[in-house]
Amino acid sequence: MLVSVLLMIALASAEPSVYFREQFEDDAWNSRWVESSHRSDYGKFVLTAGKFYGDAEKDKGLQTSQDAHFYSSSARFDPFSNQGKTLVIQFTVKHEQNIDCGGGYIKLFPADLDQADMHGDSNYNIMFGPDICGPATKKVHVIINYKGKNHLIRKDIRCKDDEYTHLYTLILNPDNTYEVKIDNKKVESGSLEEDWDILPPKKVKDPEAVKPDNWDERERMEDPDDKKPEDWDRPENIADPDAKKPEDWDDEMDGEWEPPMVSNPDYKGEWKPRKIDNPDYKGKWLHPEIDNPDYSADSEIYRFDSIGVIGLDLWQVKSGTVFDNFLITDDATLAEEVGSETWGQTKVSGTHLSGSHLHIHTGVSLESHSPPTSSLAICSKMLCLNKSTSLLSDPYEDIFVTLPTSTLQTVKMLIPAVC
Repeated sequence: MLVSVLLMIALASAEPSVYFREQFEDDAWNSRWVESSHRSDYGKFVLTAGKFYGDAEKDKGLQTSQDAHFYSSSARFDPFSNQGKTLVIQFTVKHEQNIDCGGGYIKLFPADLDQADMHGDSNYNIMFGPDICGPATKKVHVIINYKGKNHLIRKDIRCKDDEYTHLYTLILNPDNTYEVKIDNKKVESGSLEEDWDILPPKKVKDPEAVKPDNWDERERMEDPDDKKPEDWDRPENIADPDAKKPEDWDDEMDGEWEPPMVSNPDYKGEWKPRKIDNPDYKGKWLHPEIDNPDYSADSEIYRFDSIGVIGLDLWQVKSGTVFDNFLITDDATLAEEVGSETWGQTKVSGTHLSGSHLHIHTGVSLESHSPPTSSLAICSKMLCLNKSTSLLSDPYEDIFVTLPTSTLQTVKMLIPAVC
């Protein structure tokens, strides 16, 4: 009996914890997400699946709706500490507007956050997710707050910059290691201590050490026995020996005639002694290091005593980003399974037809921003689109056609023939 009870306790303790999950499956999301009133001009989030999607209901998420605005909204959950446990943060981002400059990241806050007053300077635990601004900035932020100071990861993690939905996952382990995944694939991993400047360095230069005066760092030196040849020095230019004084030259009128100067074929340039190996060469002097008296190891860099709010606190020049499938758990395997069941089932990928901006999205829809420049047609028994089709009557209006999966498979097979 005792064994059975202990087994049940062990199994219960092994169950993964889901601290927060949001897929916007009901109309009560407005009560769960609190808009900050710290500023009066925050942009508005709207609930939508966007211009294209894999599933009209399952792909609904919070979308930024106003250009050139700050956004600030958050959701609260039962507070917890990740001490001794893995922390997994996961969500999806779709920049369907071809974002030029704006954030796509989330922040985890302590439970004492005043949601109504949340703003850019509010203290947070973790900031994670994509950030894009022009061609130079396309990165995944992983910022960790340690003892009140925010620390940026030193590695450059490239984010996705297309208009499709992508799954972002951050895993912090209780052994102070981490992993970043995009679309359920690892893109970076390592040590919190090594990849952030969270702790002071273990070693510092010895302030008492000084390079000896006789330390010779010259690998090569001039040969002291090499002597300049006696006939080395010659002028760089000489009077042209073939020049003749013109017959009509008048010394009284024209002055004394001088032949023009030409390059001296015997000129050898500046003499320099040859180089030889330096017998006294000792190599480059390296400043000796000592243990840093300010360094103190911390086996719990990963730990946060209070995690209770997830928030979207960002700026976007061009709005249209959709956030969805939020998950905070202590189980990386569960997160991967949830990612496969959500993003993996409804993700939209695509193929662009050159010159037409025609997008074929697997699983659901077709979008076109302008008609083909020539009579481009993609035909099957169920689909034929060209310049004359009524679906393309307004080239400046987004057009969406829901298609059966079988038709899309046919279209996908025809893509290489028309691209």
